[in-house]
Amino acid sequence: MARPRVGIIGNSFLINDEYPAHAGGTMNSEAVAEVAGALPLLIPADPRFVSVPELVECFDGFLFTGGRPNVHPEEYGEAETEAHGSFDRARDAIALPLIRALVERGQPFFAICRGFQEVNVAMGGTLHPEIRDLPGRINHRMPPDGTLDEKFALRHMVTLTEGGLFHRILGATEVMTNTLHGQGIKRPGPRIVIEGVAPDGTPEAIHVADAPGFALAVQWHPEYRAARDPVSRPLFEAFGKAVADWARGDRPAVLKTA
Repeated sequence: MARPRVGIIGNSFLINDEYPAHAGGTMNSEAVAEVAGALPLLIPADPRFVSVPELVECFDGFLFTGGRPNVHPEEYGEAETEAHGSFDRARDAIALPLIRALVERGQPFFAICRGFQEVNVAMGGTLHPEIRDLPGRINHRMPPDGTLDEKFALRHMVTLTEGGLFHRILGATEVMTNTLHGQGIKRPGPRIVIEGVAPDGTPEAIHVADAPGFALAVQWHPEYRAARDPVSRPLFEAFGKAVADWARGDRPAVLKTA
């Protein structure tokens, strides 16, 4: 029996700083295939090649991944500054309207890091360009040195809303996470529900209020060693169940936590 199909939203990338490519981390495919139980397929996130109407018909669910480029501040009504870093306008042009379409359809998606930020922007929110520059905030960025295990090590606790979706999935109100990000939510979109926060108050887990289907996002990186991590695995398993339900014809594919 064919596995349900999950479209992985990747990033524009230059191989050897000159050859254009579309990239998606192997760990994203591993999490989708090994934990969510779906067929991972990388999407060239560029409106020259794909459209939102085509994508929603071709896939059963979507994973919005992390990436070095940031959402362009014009997408939330602010001017570009040096602090905003690099951008991927082609991904902006696909990811933001795709998120809005998925919310409307009830089609499942799970968003990570940049994807988390995309969900907030797509739903009318704004971003801080550099969390570590804000008074009282800690540095959430990836360490510049070390092995992958050291870079993706668990860094801080996230406190989850009691009785919320994440609490129901994970069975806890405090979880340790491998947070790795520079930007973060400044103003949440009108339908964005913040369910998880870092010790410094930075939002780390959200869902879209009244979305008819699975519409969750986290600011950390559950795709890293997802099959073994006690926080990551339940998130990808819940996502996989929603994707499988959509593939079977359930509309919408609602989040089931009991």
